[in-house]
Amino acid sequence: MKKVIALSFAVMLIFAGVSFADTTPEDIIRDSISMLSEISSEGDVSTMADTVKTSHAVALIPSMVKAGFLIGGEYGEGLILRHENGKWYGPSFYNIGGGSFGLQVGAQSISLLLAVINERGVEAFMSSKTKLGGDFAVAAGPVGRRAEAATDAQVKASIYSYSISKGLFAGVSLEGSVISISVKRNGEYWGGKVTAKEALQKPATDKRILPLIEALNKLIEKAN
Repeated sequence: MKKVIALSFAVMLIFAGVSFADTTPEDIIRDSISMLSEISSEGDVSTMADTVKTSHAVALIPSMVKAGFLIGGEYGEGLILRHENGKWYGPSFYNIGGGSFGLQVGAQSISLLLAVINERGVEAFMSSKTKLGGDFAVAAGPVGRRAEAATDAQVKASIYSYSISKGLFAGVSLEGSVISISVKRNGEYWGGKVTAKEALQKPATDKRILPLIEALNKLIEKAN
């Protein structure tokens, strides 16, 4: 039975990953801009914008595929930008994936914005592989009054997620998912080997990333 489950999960991730095979860093940047536009159009965007404004970094996953038949799993590619004193640094590219056993049938594509609200959370994106949960707790992004959201963020989690979901699953949980640095994408973008830490120390001034920086700054303008 364990072998069947393992094989099913492997096959599922292979099919889920097909659409990512020809993805380029520029594709991820472009799709992240479109995702921000969609998220920004939501009604209660001011609290999310405030969370982004005070974050230490913002990670974007324009398309995270979640699929399941008896077992569930997810896979996506994204990028992270460090945010310090109103300036942006990066990007560094990463993969995110995971799975959970359960009676699940269906598939969906989920767009995610992860607001990293402390330095501990940033560390999750600098390690070669990090499992979310525990010290790297992830929770649904705060809504409501600004003061309540800020207090909740400081006490309960290192990373807050905001999602736009389409498909058969209602909602998304990232607990137990694994973040790993995309050495390939970082190499393609930066033109050579670079660590996530090195990438996140580089000012985000390249013409390829500037449209995304502009979209993030426009989102921040909607903060309370």
